Amino acid sequence: MPWNDLSDLLGLAKGGAVRDALATVWTALGGRSAEGGSSGVTFTIAVVSLCAKMAKADGVVVPAETEMFERHFQVPPEELRNIRRLYDLARQDIAGFEAYAEQIAGLLADERPLLNDVLETLFHIATADGIVHVAEEAFLKIVAQRFAITGGDYARLRALFIRDPESPYEVLGGSPADSDEALKARHRRLVVEHHPDRLIAHGVPKAFAVIAEGKLAVINAAWDAIRKERHI
Repeated sequence: MPWNDLSDLLGLAKGGAVRDALATVWTALGGRSAEGGSSGVTFTIAVVSLCAKMAKADGVVVPAETEMFERHFQVPPEELRNIRRLYDLARQDIAGFEAYAEQIAGLLADERPLLNDVLETLFHIATADGIVHVAEEAFLKIVAQRFAITGGDYARLRALFIRDPESPYEVLGGSPADSDEALKARHRRLVVEHHPDRLIAHGVPKAFAVIAEGKLAVINAAWDAIRKERHI
């Protein structure tokens, strides 16, 4: 459902409780306030809608995907009803998802780490039911392109969620040809870079800390798999 339809159904043009709730969520996620809260409303609608459309990408929205969204997109309890209403409206179809991705990319142009966090949230939703449909991966690739996350960066992020036969090496950004020492060094660097405490200390919103925890678990699992394979 495109922006104009959502805006009309939610009564955003008239302002009120829903509009204020969306702006509140933007602030809670660490966004900078703007006059009238317009940036907060636009950002929150775009992210919630994009997550809902990610869940719909394979044609069926399952409870696990909705639960994953609510787990990662932490909302003040008093605003949860409004966010759920927006999510339910947006998940009816995937129409307009590219436009939402472009809106988010524009709003976070100066905050690239948050773009990665949004894309990671989409990966979590896509993999919530244990199966990544070809339509879901196509959706993710298009969003990544709009976010200017391409090539090796996208491949490394994908490897954290979608397990290919060689994925333990891809997760660490290495290859089977690398030495034990090189892979060990890569593992240590990734652990430091993606530790939730470090990200929070550098200003990444706490709402995304759970994503970092999941990523760290995948990084450690990849290193454990390589250690077992190499007997190191």
